[in-house]
Amino acid sequence: MKINQFSITPTTPQQRRQELMMIRLLRKNEEATLTPNAMLETLLARIHMASNQPIITKQWLHDLLATPDLALDDWLDKQEPLTNSIFYLIALQLLDFEVAVDFDITDPLTMIKKTGLPTEYHQQWTTTNVIDAFYLLLNTHGKNGQSLIDHLTAEGFLAWTYQLPAEQKPLYFNGKPLACFDPAKFIREVVYIETDMDTDFDGKADLVKAEIMRPRESDDDLSVPVVFTASPYNQGTNDEWGEKATHNVNVPLTHKSTDYQAPKEKSFSINFAYQQVTGHADHATETFSTTPAYTLNNYLAVRGYAIVYAAGIGTKDSDGLQTCGSPEQTDSMKAVIEWLHGNRRAFTDRNSGTEIKANWCNGKVAMTGRSYLGTLATAVATTGVAGLEAIISEAAISSWYDYYRENGLVRAPGGFQGEDADVLADETFSRTKRPADYRRVEQVNNQYINQMSEAMDRKSGNYNDFWDKRNYRHNLANIKAAVMMVHGLNDTNVRPSNVKALYDSLQNSTVINKLILHQGQHIYINAFRSLDFSEMVNLWLANKLWGQDNHADDTLPRVLVQDNKTPETWNTYDHWTAGKQQVYQFNDRRLTTLPGLGIQSFNDHQSEEKYREWCKDPHEWAKALIKDNGQFSRHFVSTPVETDTLLRGTPTVTLRVASSKNYGMISARLVDLGKGKRLTTSPVLFNRNGLELGYHWKTDDLREFKLQKSPTTYKVIASGHINLQNRHTPAQVDNLDANQFVSVNFDLQPIFHRLAAGHQLGVIIYSTDYEYTLRGNEQIEYQLDLSGCQLSIPGLSLDNN
Repeated sequence: MKINQFSITPTTPQQRRQELMMIRLLRKNEEATLTPNAMLETLLARIHMASNQPIITKQWLHDLLATPDLALDDWLDKQEPLTNSIFYLIALQLLDFEVAVDFDITDPLTMIKKTGLPTEYHQQWTTTNVIDAFYLLLNTHGKNGQSLIDHLTAEGFLAWTYQLPAEQKPLYFNGKPLACFDPAKFIREVVYIETDMDTDFDGKADLVKAEIMRPRESDDDLSVPVVFTASPYNQGTNDEWGEKATHNVNVPLTHKSTDYQAPKEKSFSINFAYQQVTGHADHATETFSTTPAYTLNNYLAVRGYAIVYAAGIGTKDSDGLQTCGSPEQTDSMKAVIEWLHGNRRAFTDRNSGTEIKANWCNGKVAMTGRSYLGTLATAVATTGVAGLEAIISEAAISSWYDYYRENGLVRAPGGFQGEDADVLADETFSRTKRPADYRRVEQVNNQYINQMSEAMDRKSGNYNDFWDKRNYRHNLANIKAAVMMVHGLNDTNVRPSNVKALYDSLQNSTVINKLILHQGQHIYINAFRSLDFSEMVNLWLANKLWGQDNHADDTLPRVLVQDNKTPETWNTYDHWTAGKQQVYQFNDRRLTTLPGLGIQSFNDHQSEEKYREWCKDPHEWAKALIKDNGQFSRHFVSTPVETDTLLRGTPTVTLRVASSKNYGMISARLVDLGKGKRLTTSPVLFNRNGLELGYHWKTDDLREFKLQKSPTTYKVIASGHINLQNRHTPAQVDNLDANQFVSVNFDLQPIFHRLAAGHQLGVIIYSTDYEYTLRGNEQIEYQLDLSGCQLSIPGLSLDNN
């Protein structure tokens, strides 16, 4: 077990004492009058939440060990000097580590070192040492994924703060707001924000519904910041619609004309009327009970942040159509921030014209969320909208072409073969949840979806005007908000190329940015045992939204990466790509520094039985690809690396290739070859509902990656695909003749991977990818001219810089 903490920010001795007094753990003159042991006993008694009766506290102390042979109360009675071993034996128990299970009671310091817990060691402990070490202990994460102060808070340690006047809140501890806001008294309200568009052609400006959950104190002259999640899923989904709309992928690739152009997307009406204001209200008239919530937002809510959810245009109780990543969808979410910042109108309901302002908001907003949610956070940030101070974009798309297409090919996100922009629009068009409302826009929506299907162009897979409108990378220079990027290195849904493009662009700007790369797929990481992610976010947002001078930008690492070899290990770096670039030539079946010679070929066709089996279960195809002896792929393998080697950056494959048809596609996979126990594909559940987010409030499931029980012989670490007719750009179609050798160069997904000593790097070249591409099962012979084939990997390094 290893615990990694990056949110503990530097404080002065004076700050530490002020904060301990603020939370009623330390009182004046105690540092000068109490012995070290008495100070420790006093602090322990004050964090005991079961009872404030001395006899109950003594009973609790009697059940804690101070030494292998002495209960804590007995040790205190003996008045023996405090030592490092005694203090940290007590600390481990307070942090919920189990004696004789998690650590040896005769050697607690070894456990402390192994786990990576922050410590203060002293040859002779003073009262001052006890106070400083206890402050650090309160900020230390325990076995169950929480800092001690948060664990105590969940038990009611700070319940008294609920009664504090609004002007005394929030309370900050180590630069972060504490959970001192009563969730039982949250204000829940609904407003309807007016946009500058009419996407359902009804002649009226679209209204967007927003659901707000904010502290009671925000009605008592405490201006609070907002954490806003833009989620098109928030008001419900049409799963059956999505299934019916899913496209058939078992179709052949075809030759593309060089002058083919897909039809453009239809423009929306610019002639519409705004609602007339008939009055003003200080309070909303509509409320809600529950809404689909992100647990990180629940964590932040009791720490004083107002939480806002909006599903945007084309969703239940809002106007408009679902446009899947378009500028209009971005603007509908931007409108929410403009209202919160005081620059846009909203109404208490859809029809009365009663205007309402966000007078409770301090005008500062952050956006959070994963996948589509994080995508819209990125999109809104590229508008440079005033009031948006920070975004935490997790597994976010930066170009929708890279989500549904690749290098002139239709390419599905992992696990969703046949999905496309029109399918996602159908799935999230939750206006269907209000039947009469749906009937009023049904015909308009059907027409729009049909036009979308044509404009997105599954026929060619080319980059076109439709995708260009959904490419946020054009406007990355407009970002003013601080950006925290979180992405899974094994995410095959929103692939890492999306975050790499955003990250690379921000390195040339003045925008504050942080990057966190984990070993998961398409997941959240705020409930990991090994990382204090929620506290990192709380520290960062305290700086960006509350204006706390808490050294957040200096405290949090620039690049934080979860190691793929050692469990529960997170390393800090200055950059993503670094180190020496290595170029491997394809030489026979090897990756070497010597150029290869000759022609190698493979055939993409399978028996009908095998084809149907693999279409039904693409994972079986993936396993067969690794074992293939040259029938439908070619394999090239390096010599084993002598020491652990970091691969950091974007691998590039260059091929000289020919197809027996006048069309074709080539795919490549980069593989770590070598026997060993690797991390589980998904995080393992440690404790269901075991992570308490506040006192009498929500919970989350504690999770973590573990080593697999059995060793495996390989792991795919990157892949890429290209249409041979798009060998220059995804927007440009080149002619191709049968058996014509052409040179293609394409990127694989970016990586940050530790190749263990003794392992080999492998490249597999093939055509149809049953997990991602169209699957035509055609008789196509591909030839590779090895003299023009190579793999380039930047970032080969042996260090952690």
